[in-house]
Amino acid sequence: MVNDTPRPDPDELLVHVKAKEEEEKRGKLKIFLGYAAGVGKHTPCWNQPVTNEGNDVVVGLVETHGRAETEALLTGLEIISPQEVRIPWR
Repeated sequence: MVNDTPRPDPDELLVHVKAKEEEEKRGKLKIFLGYAAGVGKHTPCWNQPVTNEGNDVVVGLVETHGRAETEALLTGLEIISPQEVRIPWR
């Protein structure tokens, strides 16, 4: 049986593979936003494989609403202190 499919250029494949490897080395930012308590923002956030893979995890703001299980998830993570932002026209 003869394969009529043209063979890919090895140089083009190498360029593609190297570009993909470089892309995977770059950092990624994930932001989980939500407006109301109990809508499921924390569960997908905590299910991300982050701390055990050498990633740098920083918490910007978490409202625990007094939930002990949410507070326990923050243990060992760097938390940025809230900053007051002044809006010039107010």
